[in-house]
Amino acid sequence: MKNKLIKVHPEDNVAIALTDLWQGDRLDFEGEEVIILSDVKAKHKITMVDLEPESKIYMYGVLVGKATSNIKRGDVLTVDNVKHQASTTTGKTETVSYTAPDVSKWKDRTFMGYHRNDGQVGTQNVWLFFPLVFCENRNVELLKDVFEKELSFHKSSKQRKLLRNLISGENIELSEDKTPDEEPIFDNIEVRFITHQGGCGGIRQDAVSLSKLLAGYVNNPNVAGATVLSLGCQNLQIDIFQNALDAINPDLDKPVLIYEQQQEGTIDEMLNKIIRESFDGIKKANEIQRQPAPLSKLKLGLECGGSDGFSGISANPSLGYASDLLAALGGSPILSEFPELCGVEQELVNRCVDDEKAERFLKLMRAYEDAAEASGSGFDMNPSPGNIKDGLITDAMKSAGAAKKGGTSPIQDILDYGEYVTKPGLNLLCTPGNDVESTTAMVGSGANVVVFTTGLGTPTGNPIAPVIKVASNSILAGRMPDIIDIDTGAVIKGEKTIEEMGEEILEYIINVASGETIAKADQNDQNDFIPWKRGVSL
Repeated sequence: MKNKLIKVHPEDNVAIALTDLWQGDRLDFEGEEVIILSDVKAKHKITMVDLEPESKIYMYGVLVGKATSNIKRGDVLTVDNVKHQASTTTGKTETVSYTAPDVSKWKDRTFMGYHRNDGQVGTQNVWLFFPLVFCENRNVELLKDVFEKELSFHKSSKQRKLLRNLISGENIELSEDKTPDEEPIFDNIEVRFITHQGGCGGIRQDAVSLSKLLAGYVNNPNVAGATVLSLGCQNLQIDIFQNALDAINPDLDKPVLIYEQQQEGTIDEMLNKIIRESFDGIKKANEIQRQPAPLSKLKLGLECGGSDGFSGISANPSLGYASDLLAALGGSPILSEFPELCGVEQELVNRCVDDEKAERFLKLMRAYEDAAEASGSGFDMNPSPGNIKDGLITDAMKSAGAAKKGGTSPIQDILDYGEYVTKPGLNLLCTPGNDVESTTAMVGSGANVVVFTTGLGTPTGNPIAPVIKVASNSILAGRMPDIIDIDTGAVIKGEKTIEEMGEEILEYIINVASGETIAKADQNDQNDFIPWKRGVSL
């Protein structure tokens, strides 16, 4: 490795170790000698100046913390000598100038997608089963067992085959053969199933919020039709769900089959009716074929999870460049995870296209942080033990790197949880920083593909949208090849630029959107779905 340290922004007073460093190492950095005062693991930070208690620490050109003790130049930053601190923002201070990247090589490119009558284009063709309330989870699971076994949508897992061999008295090595046990009945439709723990028992606002999320899943262009199960007495009534559908798309013409158990009779009678009518819908949905679509029809969820100290200098900015390319092509990137935007609010506010958008962003951020503090927590408690272990020791430090997923393009719209993306260009969506809750929300707001960066590795997927995993480092990509799609470690090693890596990511997105490449999360049948419950249980 050519360089052992990197400073992300000229105004930073810390540098990131690109490899393990040892006490006494002498490095030539920016024309000066740096003496390493203590052992430093790769991904962690050292100060480039002497710091006193209360001294401000800058990274990515923004305030990310303050010293709590004396830290000498060349020493490592830890949770014992640094505390979270972020800049305050009161409003827009300037309009950031922006030059869009050259997208001439992509302007005539298309992906092969599923065209819906409302003008949206899906990257997958899914018939979706879900309940309005957790009381129907068992019935959804029964339907899942029936449809998956009889339609052969899924392969037997290697672990199931192992147990089968053990039961028969055999203990043989498992083949890597991934051929399905049987050929699927349909070749152009997937049947997916969602269960959840909501719909009743909480405050009414939670039921309304869940209705908007589920309506967004039905309206998502990746869904061809849906089967919806209701008990009948729950908070999330059928009319609330239908009103949410009408609000998102009053002209929705997809088949949506709704069944209320308390009106249907016995379980067998209801399930038999559901199977007959859903099977007919699935057969018709299988007739829909992929057709060329412009890249402007892509709505790209931008996610990170299991982040490390390299995420903000390799995977995230590479994805950010791909986001800028897509925005310039008329697509709609979606940046969420509001707790992980703490500390970079001023930059984001200044990127908003008008004062109204800037004010709404700050209002949502403040309301969210106030709610977190009222519960005895706060954004400063966002970094996980894994984040901290791998160099992200304050929320502002984590946020400054996480925000790089959104690139540098102007912010066209600000959405609250459950609102649907309608504008081309970069959109900000209020969600938690939790990986699955955030991914779930972006797909509910219309994302038809998601790119998920990670430094530590995570298997997260989604029931209706492909989730592409991008590793921040080559060690992770080599250790967990079954969940990683793209390795950006070449950026850390100085072998590729952010722009080159971003272009590779966009090409991969196009291949996945066209069905030419299957994302690892889909190969693993990783279908995660967690709604955000903002209220208390009653």
